[in-house]
Parts: sequence; C-alpha cells; structure tokens
Amino acid sequence: MIDPVLLRTDPEQLKRSQRARGNDEAVVDRAVAADEARRSALSEFERLRAEQKEFGSRVKSASKDEKPALIAQAQELAAQVKAAEALAKTRDEEFSAAAMRIENIVVDGVPVGGEENFVTLREVGEVPSFDFEARDHLELGEMLGAIDMQRGAKVSGARFYFLSGIGARLEIALMNMALDRALSHGFTPLITPTLVKPEIMQGTGFLGEHADEVYHLKDQDLFLTGTSEVALAGFHSDEIIDLDGGPLRYAGWSTCYRSEAGSHGKDTRGILRVHQFNKLEMFVYADPAEAEAEHDRLVGWQEEMLQALELSYRVIDVAAGDLGSSAARKFDIEAWIPTQGTYRELTSTSNCTTYQARRLSTRFRGESGKTAPVATLNGTLATTRWIVAILETHQQADGSVRVPEALRPYLGGLEVLTPIAGA
Repeated sequence: MIDPVLLRTDPEQLKRSQRARGNDEAVVDRAVAADEARRSALSEFERLRAEQKEFGSRVKSASKDEKPALIAQAQELAAQVKAAEALAKTRDEEFSAAAMRIENIVVDGVPVGGEENFVTLREVGEVPSFDFEARDHLELGEMLGAIDMQRGAKVSGARFYFLSGIGARLEIALMNMALDRALSHGFTPLITPTLVKPEIMQGTGFLGEHADEVYHLKDQDLFLTGTSEVALAGFHSDEIIDLDGGPLRYAGWSTCYRSEAGSHGKDTRGILRVHQFNKLEMFVYADPAEAEAEHDRLVGWQEEMLQALELSYRVIDVAAGDLGSSAARKFDIEAWIPTQGTYRELTSTSNCTTYQARRLSTRFRGESGKTAPVATLNGTLATTRWIVAILETHQQADGSVRVPEALRPYLGGLEVLTPIAGA
C-alpha cells in the first residue's frame, strides 16, 4: 500500500508513477476522494463520541425529574454514535480497497514502458560457441537420464516433469551451493510453507492483475505460493522488528507453483516454463534508507553465483510497465541459452520499498524511537530453470556435460555428466 500522507500531499507523484507503468491514473483520484470521505466520517464519529461522553456527565449530575428526558436523548445520541462508527468503518474499508489498487511508486530512473523497454546495464562472459550442432536442454537431459517430461505429463499433465538420477542430484547441488553462499552473506535459512492465507497473498501484491496465475484451494481458502517471497514477507507481519544490527536477511527454500495463465504455446518444451519448481529465494527486511544499496548487494550476490557456474549473462533494468505491482525497481539477470540464441531470465531481484510492509503491518523503530514501515527486497539465488543454462552452456559433442568447477564439490567431485547407455 502507498503512503496515505503522500497520497494527500503529492498525488501527482503517484499519478506519474501510474503513467510510467501504463496504468490508469484515475485510481489515484478515487483514492484521494475515498481518503477525504474516510477522514470526514472519522471526524464526525469522534465529534459525536465526545458529545456522548459530555452528555453522559450531564445525565449523572441531573436531578431525578430531569433524568428521564436526558436518558432518552442519551439513547438517541448513542444510536447516532453507533451509526457514525459503522459509517467510519465502511469508509475506512472503502479507502483501503481504493488505495490497494495503486501500485508501488517506481524509483526515479526506472525505464518507462513495457516488457520490451528494459535497459541493458551490462553483459558478462563470452557467449558460448560450439564446433558441433548444439543440443537443447531437453535432449541433453533425456540423454543423461536427468529429465523425464513424458512421465511428468502422465502423472500430472502438461508442464510437469520428473528430475531423475543426475537431474535430481544436479538440482539439489545447485540449491546447496546457493544456500552455502547465502549463509556466507549472513542469511538465515528457512524452509517455508507453500500454502498461505489470503491476507498474506494479498499483502505481498500477488492478488492483483496476475491473480489468475495463482493456484487457489477454494475449500480451505488457501493459496499455493509461486515463490517463497510470499511466506517470507508474511513471516514478520504485524510485528515491530529490530534493525539495529542491520537488515534481516532470510533465504527461503521452497517448492513453487504457477499456473502460467496466458502463456499457452510459450516455452512448452522442456523445463523452462513449468507449473512446479524449486527455488532458493533471498528476502530482506531493511531500513528504507538502505534499500537501494541492499538491492545492489542482492544483484552482486546473484552475479557471483552465475559467474561461479561459468554462465554468460546480462543484467537488465526492467521497465516500469513490467515490474509487477509491488516492485519499485527490478533487475533481472538473464543467461545466454545457446539453442535459442538469446538471453532468458534466471534471476529477478526487486526493491519493494515499504509497499508490502504497509500492507502487512511490518515496522521498525527508527532513531527517533517512532515506528515506521520497513523496506522489503527479494531476489532469486537458485532455481530449477538454471539447469537449462548449465546443460546447454557446458555441453560437449558426445552429449556429455562438463560440471562447472564450483559445483563439483556438491556432486561428490563429479567432473562430467555422461549420457546413459542406450539414450
């Protein structure tokens, strides 16, 4: 949720942000009107309640003859107070609903436009080339006995899969390598719930325009999370946290679920775009004044991971219209996929400023001792999709795959993944 004070004092800033995102700026005007109605209703309720309190004193000190008439007036006033309280509550709910429709204010410098309007900040590593015809990750995965799409579809339907043998080991190795790196940077590991309450899903901003991409268990009224960011954002909801020692950093390991609504026909081959995958997600609670610096640190740690895996990649500054409702700025890191001849997203890291914390009531005490919303940030450190880039980048002519040196200790020292007999 945006800052109500900012809504009242500088609605034009919110409108500029909405325009940069390609959103309807009229939602700001509606929220301003709802805020005025809310404050007016609250003021009237407080006025009547004060009058009721004063009138109660008159009733107590009244004579026996005066009391019956005064009691009748007190009862009428009580009814007015009750009605005013109900109206104030309704207006408050209407304001919350209106304010929830305003997406986070984009940080200055974020590119304007949609998905195609990103800005490339840097390209790192040499794009791999081969003196043989490169195989895609699925062909390699099948030769290695690592990926089984047919049985995944048989058991669960399209866009499901089994990772078997070295495929399963490879994913676990990736996750453990990422976890070790997260621990070295002061992250606390968490294995998070993958089912969350509606108020947590709503609080993180995942029930807006992309709600149809989220799996919902209607009978239990619980949502399957598409990232552990959701559970991690809810971890300190309704709390005042201590940031005196610096940011609180968590690394959430979880299975993730996405319906991929609207993506029919896109990336259907292999494990690039699937309904279920595993991920290690970095999540940070920070002083808002430190959020942009922390954002850069998260990107740096992601780059260290990709460089250790010897992958070629680029870092992009995502355009405002492609940010998602909670992010004020987002950097994606995309690895080169040889058989597609392009970069594909492997990591994303977002600075959500105080947007999620306001919705989830997560605060800290500043130097003045007063409480204020914290900033939240998130970023991927490893996920199943990384297997695509690793297999394709490090493939050899015979279908074997060289294991990056940094990953070998997590695979028992294995240096090469070898095709299974008969594959």
